[in-house]
Amino acid sequence: MRRVNIDTVPPGAKLARTVFSSDGGVLLMQGVELRESYLELLKNRGITEIYLDDDLSAGIEVHDVINENTRNEAVTLVKRIMTGYSFSDAIDVEKVKLMVSKIVDELLANDDILYNLTEIKTVDDYTFEHSVNVCILSLITGIGLGFDTTQLRELGIGAILHDIGKLCIPREILKKPCQLTVEEFEEIKRHTVLGYELLKNSGQLYMVSSYIALGHHERYDGSGYPLRLKNKEIQLYARIVAVADVYDALTSDRVYRKRLKPHEVYEYITSLGFHHFDPQVVDSFVKFVTVYPVGSGVLLNTRERAIVVKHNRKMPTRPVVRIVYDENMKRRSKEIDLSQDKSIFVVDAWEV
Repeated sequence: MRRVNIDTVPPGAKLARTVFSSDGGVLLMQGVELRESYLELLKNRGITEIYLDDDLSAGIEVHDVINENTRNEAVTLVKRIMTGYSFSDAIDVEKVKLMVSKIVDELLANDDILYNLTEIKTVDDYTFEHSVNVCILSLITGIGLGFDTTQLRELGIGAILHDIGKLCIPREILKKPCQLTVEEFEEIKRHTVLGYELLKNSGQLYMVSSYIALGHHERYDGSGYPLRLKNKEIQLYARIVAVADVYDALTSDRVYRKRLKPHEVYEYITSLGFHHFDPQVVDSFVKFVTVYPVGSGVLLNTRERAIVVKHNRKMPTRPVVRIVYDENMKRRSKEIDLSQDKSIFVVDAWEV
């Protein structure tokens, strides 16, 4: 299995993972042969990447940290909330609590948690998918910090609802495809306070969860908003969600910019660990996030092209790779553990 840009998929290729819509429906089922009309359907839905099964990637397995049905249910639930379906209704709040508990249980049952950037993202459904990804990333970080089940549930609820205040921001500003004016950015920034008020006034959520909406854009050096808090003045849960929020945002396509490569975002976050983010949170976060996701392509210093087969926890920048093309773009198949051969290393990502 390998992750590929949809524009490079030849008709007749075999889909390796089911593609869902944010409404919970199946767009294309795993195993289907991809006709031109199917590829156009996916492109029209804003899907830019999919997983293929072929001889280049035979035997490579890409695993999500939670069940794909659970992820799909979570995205659908967030979409219902974020499109204005009576947030004040108690049943919605209870569903959020149950969904977060389900995600927590699945993560705790996972013997080897590793966030591999497996989900297929769409530009149109960014807000809903982003909320679920931030929840999962935050929970994984919390597990790394030794949180108990109660703390994880408090964290997860606030994380999945961290952007709820955007319900109150004009859609034309949220979806603007170019740079915001100063006034528009000030309006966007209000989603932190508005979200906090929404969650606090619901009367059915933990106050510590509500503070996440308020504080997830604060920065460790005091350069954030809305209160310009510093260091430990920022609530711990909000410090965690701040890292998860930036990571998922930068690895996602937006209407106004293309996503960055996972290793670029990894380097960005680690380099800002003592400025924008709590260094202890960053240390926990990076232990559970792949630098080069399994199933993705990488370019080696030998000019050979490879697919990532397995992550090395102790040396995350040196995964196990399968070389599929030599320096002259001739086919070959050879697996190398880059942690064992120090003369070969990854120099960049490669669109397989």
